[in-house]
Amino acid sequence: MDLSQNIQAVREKIAAAARAAGRDPGEVSLCAATKTQTDEAIRAAIAAGVEICGENRVQELTAHLEANAYAGADVHFIGHLQTNKVRQVVGRVSLIHSVDSDRLLRAIAAQADKLGIVQDILLEVNIAGEESKGGVSPADLPALAELARSLGGVRLRGLMAIPPVSTVSGENRKYFSQMRNLFVDIMKKISDNYPVMDSLSMGMSADYEDAIAEGATLVRVGTALFGPRPPMGTAR
Repeated sequence: MDLSQNIQAVREKIAAAARAAGRDPGEVSLCAATKTQTDEAIRAAIAAGVEICGENRVQELTAHLEANAYAGADVHFIGHLQTNKVRQVVGRVSLIHSVDSDRLLRAIAAQADKLGIVQDILLEVNIAGEESKGGVSPADLPALAELARSLGGVRLRGLMAIPPVSTVSGENRKYFSQMRNLFVDIMKKISDNYPVMDSLSMGMSADYEDAIAEGATLVRVGTALFGPRPPMGTAR
């Protein structure tokens, strides 16, 4: 299958998963995870209908922006973001998925204030408590959400999570369900922010259908679209 066929197949599975859950397929957006992809592959994906590209690394984001590779699509930053690289991301992407600490949140807000903009963000939750992954704990999420609400330079749009790697179908549904419950809880606690709390980013190539069944509004899919990732350092 070529790229356009892969994109169509994923879109059909997204729609089918949404309908099976009694949801409108239009509620779920596909974010093409473009980690290590070339400018040409990204342009081809957009030409085939991809509307959102998600980048994991600041260096690759910057290079693709300079090459105008994302033309015609929104760009999200979906990887770990260090505070010393905030200036390279804020204002250059429409949504940052991976805000996981007071320090990072304040740095993003400060840079947005300097630029005179409001940066849309998601708070990343370490839903399984994995030491190897970033993300705020569920217990600390309400305080971070309140801080986001109080800062003028950011707009809290929702939550994001990366559950444990699983090769067993359905194994991560419990984590997706927990994320949905957290999402609803945060919306209730931050009532004045409710109108823009519309994004629950969870699910990747191996489990996006389960994520949709549990309420995902954004799925981050890479391998199912582009195939196995090329070796690091080969993207141009």
